[in-house]
Amino acid sequence: MPVNRPLILPIVGLLLPWLSAAAQEAGDPVSERWNVHFQATSIGQHHGYFTSPYEGANSLPSHPESRVSLTATVFLTCRLNSWTEVVFNPEVAGGNGFGQVTGIAGFTNGEIPRVAAATPTLYVARAYMRNTWALGPETQFVGGGPNQLGGGLPVSRLSIITGKFAVTDFFDNNTYSHDPRRQFMNWSLMSNGAWDYPADTRGYTIGSIQELVGRDWSLRAAVVMEPTEANGATLDTRIARNRGTAVEWERRHRSFGRRGAWRVLGFENLERAGTFRTTMLANGATDLAATRRPGTKKYGFGLNVEQELAADLGVFARYGWSDGKTESWAFTQIDRSLSGGLSIPGRLWKRSGDTVGVAAVRNYLAGDDRRFLAAGGMGFIIGDGRLNYAPETIAEAYYAWHATRDWTFTLDYQRIVNPAYNRDRGPVSVASLRLHWER
Repeated sequence: MPVNRPLILPIVGLLLPWLSAAAQEAGDPVSERWNVHFQATSIGQHHGYFTSPYEGANSLPSHPESRVSLTATVFLTCRLNSWTEVVFNPEVAGGNGFGQVTGIAGFTNGEIPRVAAATPTLYVARAYMRNTWALGPETQFVGGGPNQLGGGLPVSRLSIITGKFAVTDFFDNNTYSHDPRRQFMNWSLMSNGAWDYPADTRGYTIGSIQELVGRDWSLRAAVVMEPTEANGATLDTRIARNRGTAVEWERRHRSFGRRGAWRVLGFENLERAGTFRTTMLANGATDLAATRRPGTKKYGFGLNVEQELAADLGVFARYGWSDGKTESWAFTQIDRSLSGGLSIPGRLWKRSGDTVGVAAVRNYLAGDDRRFLAAGGMGFIIGDGRLNYAPETIAEAYYAWHATRDWTFTLDYQRIVNPAYNRDRGPVSVASLRLHWER
């Protein structure tokens, strides 16, 4: 029966200790031939009343709301030969966000997609092939984990990934701020908010990534599909006309014996989108659909920095910029974003598995985008019907308690000032409880 389909994943999870041991025995004692891992995450969130003299179709409701999300994923990885691996991730997701995930550009729950149904649904999250060729004789050992086989890996290598994946699996990474299942939950802290990264409603796309890796640097490029509609569930197969491209340079270093990295990202999206100025000049109104044309360009860049200060104690910062002329098509409506924060290890108070995170982000709109919203325009995620513009400012703090080897419980607090860039509404306080299990 359909209601029992999500039970498949927890059952597989119970078999993981035996499966992992079998994978190790089946091949080389150092290099895994295959492995299986599992995660399940549930996030409960609540916000109370806040000031709201008016609301639009995409406003965050000003009355109290409580919402719960759930994801569960099986990570299957298999080595076909010395240079080819296959990754397959069935996933279940369910639940709803505040206001059907509207009203805040930097939304509060990175685990919730903008889907209409709250019922847990089984789908394929990732299904891709990874080919890796050594460019030198030196190898390093990597531990096995989700979508990663344990064993020797060439230090210098070329990898090509082809299939279905989240482009953020490989781009805009950050040790301290990238995973809403274990770190900060806010959308504009888990990724660069100004990068309208190509993805369907659930955050996945289809395409190819090429990555060239040296001892202390990486260069990666991607060409992937865009959705057919803004934040839509269907991907556009007309990749010659509509597509997303991204290039990122990563440089790893050590400062005073502590590891760090910086990354520079550039992106260009071609999509069937509308532009704000053309819309308002053409019809004096705010119907973006009237000006949507295939191949409309949206471009920008991002900077991403991380630095370890002591063992597991680190700081991070991001800056993102997009042209601000074209409607957001896949991620969220942010034209400029500046964020930074601190990750503090629990070993400082004799809780080695715990983590405290503190961060802040400030999101901005460009002029065309502001005027469009002020005239009553609607993006797919924000739109109050009018706008008294101010940058959207978000602060987030969490305590992650690593209760057992497999379980982590997190208390999280977010404060959103000027939600959806509107000085007339808010501020909004959001309290969250996250339960995360992985094996």
